[in-house]
Amino acid sequence: MNVLVVGDGGRAHAVVKALKQNKQVHEIFALPGNGGIAADAECFPIEATDIDGIVEFAKTHEVDFAVVIPANALVMGCVDRLEELGIPCFGPRANAAIIEGSKVFSKTLMKKYGIPTASGEAFSNPDDAIAYLKNATYPIVVKADGLALGKGVVVAVTYEEAEKAVRDMMCEKVFGESGSKIIIEEHFIGVEVSVLTFTDGKTVVPMVSCMDHKRAFDGDEGLNTGGMGAVAPNPYFNKETERECMERIFLPTVRAMRAEGRSFKGCLYFGLMLTKYGPKVIEYNCRLGDPEAQVVLPLLKSDLLEIMTAVSNGTLSETPVNFSDEAACCVVLASNGYPQEYQTGFEITLPETAEDEEIYIAGAKRKIGRLYTSGGRVLGAVKTAKTLAEAVEGPNHIQHKINYNNANMARNMRL
Repeated sequence: MNVLVVGDGGRAHAVVKALKQNKQVHEIFALPGNGGIAADAECFPIEATDIDGIVEFAKTHEVDFAVVIPANALVMGCVDRLEELGIPCFGPRANAAIIEGSKVFSKTLMKKYGIPTASGEAFSNPDDAIAYLKNATYPIVVKADGLALGKGVVVAVTYEEAEKAVRDMMCEKVFGESGSKIIIEEHFIGVEVSVLTFTDGKTVVPMVSCMDHKRAFDGDEGLNTGGMGAVAPNPYFNKETERECMERIFLPTVRAMRAEGRSFKGCLYFGLMLTKYGPKVIEYNCRLGDPEAQVVLPLLKSDLLEIMTAVSNGTLSETPVNFSDEAACCVVLASNGYPQEYQTGFEITLPETAEDEEIYIAGAKRKIGRLYTSGGRVLGAVKTAKTLAEAVEGPNHIQHKINYNNANMARNMRL
């Protein structure tokens, strides 16, 4: 069986390694992949946004199944095009991927179907948005409507900060056309939880809950990033809360999408806030999270390809999905200066890993059999253990055995 994986980061590496466990897999192709993924799959330099290139590749390489990971590829209709060729896919079609592709759409959906979320309004005119801010309660949240690489959200403490965010997004176009429309919504106070789910449009199976760490430096300091680490399970998310989320958020969302003629198949990611009024939705993603996937997939006991196939063909309710009772922690090593300016091209020396350790490569190129840094987030060191406390200590030991110049190794995950 030939499997195509569209993606290039640490989560793509985690997916590739999990798919390799299936004995029916003959070949894994990664587009474009990276230097670390190249050790586990055959990589080709076709970007995730080159939908025509991906389709042409699939035609000529006898692909039996495809896993499309990046949000931009999903929103652009990569799954639609591959399914037109008769290739089954894991990932939503474009009309369902809009749940992440447009925050205005997702906010409207939640309001229409009574799914708990922040109160807020959508705007397509900056003057109207600024007028709204004058009578708002602060802090307040300003969100660009479209995809912005995880950076299109501003928590404004004052009117001046909120006004600047509106002008930056809508007038200065700092996020391009993604900021042509915006959402302004109330600011929640509570504990954040990430829950990734498998769904075939009818059945919803939650994966192990997560808690991620976005600040660039240790001590919860520095700029927000795409994610500097994660733990699973989230210590604040219990079975009772999961049942409440299933009844009030997970199933209602999947049913709402189906009612709108946008049946969602793939990984539906729920970004939640546990507030004093109960769990509420902060955001939806239409794909696996990064670095959440790096702590969830090592805990998966069932076969990933079998689950993805069941999602694709609508038989998830008949397919076992089991996770370990253990815990996992991922710490991301980055290039010094990330998420702002940084240098790349430094050789990476990796240690041998134990059975309960894993290193997923995110931003590295392979040259003549050696790895060199090529991105801001370079790799994720992952440890699984019987308890969360033990898991959290593991990556801190792994990272100090990894060597490359210009490494930012200041991060230590703490509960």
